Amino acid sequence: MSEPTSTELFRRLEELNGIGISLSKVKDTTRLLEAILVAAKKITNADGGTLYRVDADKKLVHFEILRTDSLNIAMGGTTGVEVPFYPVRLYDDDGRPNNSMVVAYSVLRDETVNIADAYAAKGFDFTGTKSFDRKTGYRSESFLTVPMKNHEDEVIGVLQLINAKDRQNGATVPFSEADQRLAESLASQAAVALTNRQLINQLEGLFESFINLINAAIDDKSPYTGGHCQRVPMLTMMLAEAANEAEEGPLAGFRMTDKDRYELKIAGLLHDCGKVTTPVHVVDKATKLQTIFDRITLVDTRFEILKRDAGIARLKTRLDSPDNRAGEWERADRELKARLRQIEEDRQFLRFSNFGSEVMRGEDQQRVRDISKTYRWRDVDGNEADFLTVDEVNNLTIRSGTLTQEERQIINHHIDVTIKMLESLPWPKHLKNVAEYAGGHHERMDGKGYPRGLSREQMSVQARVMGIADIFEALTAKDRPYKKGKTLTESLQILGKFKLNGHIDPDLFDIFVRKKVYLKYAEQFLDADQIDEVDEAALPGYHTR
Repeated sequence: MSEPTSTELFRRLEELNGIGISLSKVKDTTRLLEAILVAAKKITNADGGTLYRVDADKKLVHFEILRTDSLNIAMGGTTGVEVPFYPVRLYDDDGRPNNSMVVAYSVLRDETVNIADAYAAKGFDFTGTKSFDRKTGYRSESFLTVPMKNHEDEVIGVLQLINAKDRQNGATVPFSEADQRLAESLASQAAVALTNRQLINQLEGLFESFINLINAAIDDKSPYTGGHCQRVPMLTMMLAEAANEAEEGPLAGFRMTDKDRYELKIAGLLHDCGKVTTPVHVVDKATKLQTIFDRITLVDTRFEILKRDAGIARLKTRLDSPDNRAGEWERADRELKARLRQIEEDRQFLRFSNFGSEVMRGEDQQRVRDISKTYRWRDVDGNEADFLTVDEVNNLTIRSGTLTQEERQIINHHIDVTIKMLESLPWPKHLKNVAEYAGGHHERMDGKGYPRGLSREQMSVQARVMGIADIFEALTAKDRPYKKGKTLTESLQILGKFKLNGHIDPDLFDIFVRKKVYLKYAEQFLDADQIDEVDEAALPGYHTR
């Protein structure tokens, strides 16, 4: 076969440049490998080809993709058909290099091997090739085997082309020097593209691992909220996909690319990263008096002191009246009994008040204040004081839940920290919205949320999706110390009310219910007793269509 003309060579060089540009745009590694082989076959007009990858231990060369046009063979890559051949060993059992196999030779020597006819080649073992030919009726003839090297000058793969075809008559011919140079150039470009993709994948993997490390640290801080940082992203993606599939309604135009999905995934994983600064005793506050420990035990101790003092007073009466004049003993016994009964009633009331699961009535709040003033006690220094401190009164009179207003502000501050942390990072273009998505999950549609008071129109669909996911996860979570996980019906009723009062996005709520995203999530994360039959038509504010 004669060398190509200048015109033909120029055309193939242009083609090579175009292939190089195309390879740089392929993101999926499997598709990239496939594109490399297909491009090499095209530029050299080869009938067949195989792309191999060297394993991490530098001991084996694996078949990745195999194509033979005339036999209609396509294996590996995107075909879904596994290549049924064993990998090529680079060394034998004694550690000697396997130079008899042309692919191994190319890797070990870092050399291109151009063979005009495999059947006449000296020094190489083509037993497997000949066996393949006998089974298929094929005639393997010309071979071009080119090593692929990364940026560290390491051979990471091999590009092998078989049976170059004459562009005029289709006859099998040897690979020309021009073919070899073009294939080597392509292999070099391909190796760079493959290495870049591997490095990007490694960086993304490292980045996600770091994110998961942060979330693990946050979840480990609190045994009660462990898993929240994992569940919210999953529910976020479920709802986002449902919105993406909407073909009618206000969200019919909402669509996500793979890049958009990845960006939202990262935002979901980082939505609570600011909690790394939130004090554990606030996050884990299971009762109203809990700090490092539950201070109800201190209150209990004071009650025991009151009981002790009451008993002492009774004994003192007996000592002061040994003859039981005027029935003073009996009176003292009655007073003691009444005193102890009242102390125990007040004690049990405060213990009950310490749990923040119910909304506290005004009269119960007042009773806490009255108890604080009714009883007096002396501290370790002998100073007389109110039975309850000001801080204890403030905590025990919390109307709902276990957190004071100050503690709620501490909790809420985590979103400010989240935004500050995320906005300080030099996000690449495809992740530029992470801070906005993650930082908006506590905003409200009516502009009354925090930290920025954004309205619905000022928020992306993704941020609004995450807001619903965060609320629903919190409602159904069964690992919180201050409440039990609500059922689906209870949770959806609350969400429906949130829709009506401008808290959450109304259109996304409708999709959440209509597409049964709640049920898909429940089947993965909720207990069986939480998964009740939901009467969707009875949900507040829900519109079926």
